[in-house]
Amino acid sequence: MERSAPLPGTSPPPAARDVLALLKPITWFPPMWAFAVGVVSSGVAVDGRWLLVACGVLLAGPLVCGTSQAVNDWFDRHVDAINEPNRPIPSGRVAGRWGLYIAIIGTALSLLVALALGPLVLGAATIGLALAWAYSAPPFRLKSSGWWGPATVGLTYEGLSWFTGATVMLGAMPSASVLIVLLLYSAGAHGIMTLNDFKAVEGDRVTGLRSLPVTLGVRNASLLACATMAGAQAVIIAMLMMWGHWLSAGIVACLLIGQFALMPRLVRDPAKHAPWYGATGVTLYVLGMLAAGLGLGGYV
Repeated sequence: MERSAPLPGTSPPPAARDVLALLKPITWFPPMWAFAVGVVSSGVAVDGRWLLVACGVLLAGPLVCGTSQAVNDWFDRHVDAINEPNRPIPSGRVAGRWGLYIAIIGTALSLLVALALGPLVLGAATIGLALAWAYSAPPFRLKSSGWWGPATVGLTYEGLSWFTGATVMLGAMPSASVLIVLLLYSAGAHGIMTLNDFKAVEGDRVTGLRSLPVTLGVRNASLLACATMAGAQAVIIAMLMMWGHWLSAGIVACLLIGQFALMPRLVRDPAKHAPWYGATGVTLYVLGMLAAGLGLGGYV
């Protein structure tokens, strides 16, 4: 750990590949997908708006999400020394305070791009970035709670990204139905984020992070995660039917049935099968988001 905190003046800038590793590109996909769903749910044609869409994708993924990863790695460097010692900061590849500097620069760039996309997008980005810092940084450190932490990530990754996509296309506030569905999918994403905590149970116990697998036990946390994801989708199906989007509701229902078929294996050994469920059940979940967005946008 001594290598991760030398004096700023003695630490050379990190290599580009290490900065990229710090920003965790693999985590950019969920908010970029949610942004794309937001674009679809707006019902506005993309023709003539490709630059706006490209800037929105950049904002949702590399900028806001990448910045949140840098913030998290900086304030989590002691935990990562236990759970993931090869990460850029604890390994010394991003030395000194460069992790913090990258997080601050990313925050500023994100706000500049959001400002160019309009006041509503700026507001959403400001909320997302504020939550990213509150999630990892003291005194709030929302990630220390198994309830507030996953809720924060679910809202920023799914809800705010979806909202941004719809707002960029409309230039105005999305409809009430879009807002309701994106909030429900954000609530269901609490379960997805809980699954991510299974890989760090040992480190969380040592450092005092009260994730749900630590406080409830691994099995109970997995059952709650499944119930949260399924419950949100059940309400979404009912709302889509009420609004007359029968095809979208049917697709989401079929995808939910697929998740039910996969959940027993997850619950049998959550620590082992959480990554597998992330690649299978969570994929069905996010495909349901697209199906709902297509219905709300009038495409199906």
